[in-house]
Amino acid sequence: MPDPATGFPGASMLVRDASRPGEQFLRLQPWFGALGADLQHRIVEGISTVQAAKGEVLLHAGAEVLGWYAVLTGLVKLQSASADGRRQGFLGIPAGEWFGEGSVLKPKAELRRYDVIALRDSELLCLPRTLFHELRATSLPFCHMLIDHLNMRLGQGMAIIETMRLRSPEQRVAMYLGRALWRGSRSMALSQEELGILAALSRQTVNRVLKDFERRKLVSLEFGRVHILDEAGLKAVAFGQ
Repeated sequence: MPDPATGFPGASMLVRDASRPGEQFLRLQPWFGALGADLQHRIVEGISTVQAAKGEVLLHAGAEVLGWYAVLTGLVKLQSASADGRRQGFLGIPAGEWFGEGSVLKPKAELRRYDVIALRDSELLCLPRTLFHELRATSLPFCHMLIDHLNMRLGQGMAIIETMRLRSPEQRVAMYLGRALWRGSRSMALSQEELGILAALSRQTVNRVLKDFERRKLVSLEFGRVHILDEAGLKAVAFGQ
């Protein structure tokens, strides 16, 4: 059945965020507290959420870009398709991070260039385009946050390009486990399946690499998740040190 918000079959419905998680997320953003009460109220009233189960499409390539998105819960990947139909996931976005700024920054609305797929049961928050551009035009703290965010994304993009073109499977796995692609001290505890999807490696290859990492006491493998034991050791592997 087509989604009323997107027109795409199977897309999750965009709904008004009448519950608290979206507002609570916003109030944890440093820039939000610096806004006037009226603008805060309009933002809280204007946000919406979209939910999907693991494996489902949250946002479809070819759909109109409605706003800037943040991951409230779960883990999503950005996935593009080549002309011959091959699909490639190129970036994972964890809970707490915004994404899609490149699209919403365009002066005119454009169609989304990639699918957003839920790697876990996930929920997104949408800040509408009009409010995004109002914040960019009027809020210095918001602009500072946006610049820092873009700088982080640029660093991630360069790391991904280098990793995919020049690095071995061992280096690719180490890169996708380390802080170069996951901001802060957050421990993602990725599954082998998620790691393989993001690093574009077969599950067999990922399993072989992780077993070697476990033997070297860089990671532990428990309950289907990868837990980092030696961050510095993984960084050394990732960058060939």
